[in-house]
Amino acid sequence: MKKLLALVVLAAALVPAAPAAEPLDDAAIRAYLDQMHGQSGMMNVPRADGEFLHDFILEHNYKRVLEVGTSNGYSSLWMGMALRRTGGKLITLELDADRAALARENFRKTGLNQVIELREGDALKALPGLEGPFDLVFIDAWKEDYLRYFEMVFPKVRPGGAIVAHNVVSHGRDMQDFLQAVQNHPELETRIDRRSSAGLSISLKRPAPR
Repeated sequence: MKKLLALVVLAAALVPAAPAAEPLDDAAIRAYLDQMHGQSGMMNVPRADGEFLHDFILEHNYKRVLEVGTSNGYSSLWMGMALRRTGGKLITLELDADRAALARENFRKTGLNQVIELREGDALKALPGLEGPFDLVFIDAWKEDYLRYFEMVFPKVRPGGAIVAHNVVSHGRDMQDFLQAVQNHPELETRIDRRSSAGLSISLKRPAPR
């Protein structure tokens, strides 16, 4: 019996891991994103907001990005596509194990797992241990906790960097404390973008005074 178990273990060890997918080009990733969007229970950002994140990273040549709330990785892929061009990396945080598994598979299939690192667990516990500085932080998680996320990430964002938050129009009542904080903060220049019904707050961190 022991010999049989040993053979089973050995055979399992010899099974090769799933091969890494060949990285897709941008056009193929965009087509993949179209297939992903609106998957039941994933609450993906609208395509317009995904495109904004992609273009915003390229416009500012951002290289180190943090995402709070991965879901199945839809917004992560938009940012990962841009970061592949800037030579940057994305760290994305997801609490739900099933969604994290879907996101990992989406990253693998597109080849963007080379630039995206998913960390599974509670963002409120993970954020204090993350080392900055970050060029961009994108927040799209539990709405009532936006202020707590902001307070944890603000010191980790470099001057010239940005904090972008999702659903500030559609769920604005759930995050009034956050909106007041970013709109009245002396070191931030904040605007509300309404390209989608969800709404984005875009807060640029001013350079420190000389």
